[in-house]
Amino acid sequence: MKLVIAEKPSVGAAIAAVLGANEKRSGYFEGSGYLVSWCIGHLISLADAATYNEQYRKWKYDDLPIVPQDWQFTVASGKEQQFSVLKDLMHRSDVSEIVNACDSGREGELIFRFVYEQANCQKPFSRLWISSMEESAIREGFSNLKDGRSYDDLYQSALCRAKADWLIGINATRLFSILYHKTLNVGRVQTPTLTMLVNRDYAISSFKKEKYHVVRLDAGGVSALSERLNDEAAAQQMKAACEKSQAVCTSLKKEKKTVAPPKLFDLTALQREANRLYGFTAKQTLDYAQALYEKRLLTYPRTDSKYITSDMQDSTKELITGLCSLLPFMRDVKLQADLIRVCDNSKVTDHHAILPTAEFLKAGFSSLADSETKLMTLVCAKLLCAAAAPYEYEAVTAVIFCGGYTFTAKGKTTLCEGWREIEKLSRAASEEQDEDAEPETVLPPLAEGQTFDKPAAEISERYTQPPKAYTEDTLLSAMENAGKEDTPEDADMGHPAQAQRSGLRGEKEGQRNEADTRHAAGVAECSLSRRGLGTTATRAGIIEKLISAGFAERKGKKLIPTKDGYNLVAILPDSLTSPQLTAEWETRLTGIANGSDSPADFMRGIEEMTAGLVKTYSAISEDKAKLFTPQREAIGTCPRCGAAVYEGKKNFYCSDRACSFVMWKNDRFFEQRKKAFTKAIAAALLKDGKVKIKGMYSTKTGKTFDGVVLLADTGGKYVNFRVEQNRK
Repeated sequence: MKLVIAEKPSVGAAIAAVLGANEKRSGYFEGSGYLVSWCIGHLISLADAATYNEQYRKWKYDDLPIVPQDWQFTVASGKEQQFSVLKDLMHRSDVSEIVNACDSGREGELIFRFVYEQANCQKPFSRLWISSMEESAIREGFSNLKDGRSYDDLYQSALCRAKADWLIGINATRLFSILYHKTLNVGRVQTPTLTMLVNRDYAISSFKKEKYHVVRLDAGGVSALSERLNDEAAAQQMKAACEKSQAVCTSLKKEKKTVAPPKLFDLTALQREANRLYGFTAKQTLDYAQALYEKRLLTYPRTDSKYITSDMQDSTKELITGLCSLLPFMRDVKLQADLIRVCDNSKVTDHHAILPTAEFLKAGFSSLADSETKLMTLVCAKLLCAAAAPYEYEAVTAVIFCGGYTFTAKGKTTLCEGWREIEKLSRAASEEQDEDAEPETVLPPLAEGQTFDKPAAEISERYTQPPKAYTEDTLLSAMENAGKEDTPEDADMGHPAQAQRSGLRGEKEGQRNEADTRHAAGVAECSLSRRGLGTTATRAGIIEKLISAGFAERKGKKLIPTKDGYNLVAILPDSLTSPQLTAEWETRLTGIANGSDSPADFMRGIEEMTAGLVKTYSAISEDKAKLFTPQREAIGTCPRCGAAVYEGKKNFYCSDRACSFVMWKNDRFFEQRKKAFTKAIAAALLKDGKVKIKGMYSTKTGKTFDGVVLLADTGGKYVNFRVEQNRK
């Protein structure tokens, strides 16, 4: 009997159906020589600090650093029953082998190994490694099970990641929370990501726009622009000179250019495009993709590859043929699939790019929610675009001389739409507009030496633009590209981390000038190591943690750091905020996974860093300790003592502790009349002693009326309210 352990119940049910394990038991399926069960996600986790010592329940500086020597584990709260089921199944006498069928990646490996070791299981295990939940993929995977121990290095990488996050998270969070009297969540990847948000927002807020002028020359229907002019008088002089002169085309350059088809989707690219086009958050996109994967309509979504392997070409071409028949916008398109550009065995490690499945060709969109339909359409269109011909166009640059000045006009003419035709058709079918798409400018026929009489000229006043705030699209790009020479998008929009911190830490200003200079030169803010921040599977969760912790917020599509986010970046050392260090850690974790780096050396470095952090930050000034104290806004003055009155969760209270004045939000007077005792009502009562409230409910007549409520009898233990008048 083989025991198969999946990561989630839905995946376990799908595998059981394929294997013929059709008898439903409590927490597992049985049949055809198989037992199929599941973990319910992270079933086992690293134990909290109090498990090692009861005194750790209280956060005290003297207890830091907390560095376990013998790591302990715990069953996730509420999942004890399923762990008991798995443990009993592992130790059944008729179970001879276990199959790890958790998701094929670093975290999936960790989930299984934690359960296997916590159950003290010694039986041999194999590894199911698949990229699709289709029946054919599951059958093929079981016919080619891998030796489970061949993934030991991947497990060590996952274990090091978990321990490093625990050490930094527990110690840094406690350390700075103790110092600043506020819970400050510090994370190995989360904090550098917050730093990028703060850097960008600082660059925007400190940006000083500069006015400049551009002269536009209209010569025979050709719109040509001058160079940028900072002096308005110079622009006026240029305009006047042009209107008195003849214009002549002195240079005409035509160049044929080719834009290759896009690569296929990895998870980050899919999240970025779904955010840009549909406003989906990174987490929403991952959730939708995971649901589609579990429905067998999409291949494994947590992939970092944009390629397929050579042995997938035939099956992928069959997919493309099916999609051309399934998708209405493809019915009039003639597509000769060419997959050579996206076929590269060396660029596929654990999983290939995200693709629709053969099962999707059968099922179509009929049973999908609107969000899932949009995501599937993106994936399908991307595959078709990737297999289509290149986009070809002719770029035209015309130089026009007039009045002693030079103007430039640029345009382009499409020669072959290629893959762009499919992209446009898919956008039109989903009624979505790409806000970032650049309009095409077609120049009229021109020739060198051609002259234009009486050209028109006009001056436009313009301003330099600040960097754009991060969206999830551009933040994911910055996280992914942390470690490259520059970030492809927004390479000149960022503000280096060090430059921003100079604004927050004046004492280091002299050390930051070089960073400011690099920013002015347009160097990206994340010139780091070779790896990005986080992984394709974790970046969405990192963004959500920043928002739930109150360090960032969404404003439409924009991601904006909060005041607490700014302050957290300001107080933390570079070792915690630097994307470079974290990216280097990801490189080392990858090295551990492929056997080229040592887990012990990696963890030794993390422990030394943790101890050094605690030693360095032993105390702060009293003023700094108040940095995270919430700023309260007084809603009025106390009628008893004249001190400020503030709003609490349950009441409006006097700031003078010696004064007992308080107005409770659940006061019976308002509750009986079915009116909420709001901040606006409280402010009006404190200001004038009365407030007119419409639609109050009368407990006597059962009718509603408009009345003036008075704040009365404030001298006793309780305050009282009464109605002065009403209008029926």
